Amino acid sequence: MLKIAITGNIGSGKTTVCKIFESLRVPVFYADLEAKKLYDNPDIISAVEKAFGSDIFDNNKHLKREKLAAIIFRDKKNLKIMNDIIHPKVIEKYQMWLMQNRQYPYTLHEAAVIYENGLEKQFDMIINVSASESIRLSRVKNRDGISDKEIRNRMQRQWADEIKNKLANFVIVNDGNHFLIPQVMKIHKKLTHKRQEHES
Repeated sequence: MLKIAITGNIGSGKTTVCKIFESLRVPVFYADLEAKKLYDNPDIISAVEKAFGSDIFDNNKHLKREKLAAIIFRDKKNLKIMNDIIHPKVIEKYQMWLMQNRQYPYTLHEAAVIYENGLEKQFDMIINVSASESIRLSRVKNRDGISDKEIRNRMQRQWADEIKNKLANFVIVNDGNHFLIPQVMKIHKKLTHKRQEHES
């Protein structure tokens, strides 16, 4: 089984692309979604509270996500601390997930920060979903209802699209002018064929 990462900056439309792959019966591990689930884990709650204080939780020990986001996206040190808490657990879940899906020709690991966290060597190939900054800004603003300043602040924590496009094995352009399905099908055929070559 080939381990493929699919990445892209905030607002690029990674989830939309992943849904197309899923329609082709390709398993997708949503790393960011799995990370959010970990916020209910007692060990994670304890580590986050120790790092950032008890005021980011309500009286029922539920995480105030907006408050945490404001803390970690405005300070690289805090972002690294949070990543060091969450990422080992996410990778652990991913390894278990891989074992459950090893019968497929290839799987996808969806995450926004593959290159930023130095994870690219863990995968056989990488797909980057690309869109202009203005398009991504508009999408996130409509989706999350946060300010331009907050969105740009998060964008600054991610590598430039141009760099990711050069490093990736495949690029999917999701700008509204290029059809997604033909791009996905082309990559799907190449990956399926590559897996067959590997087995023969």
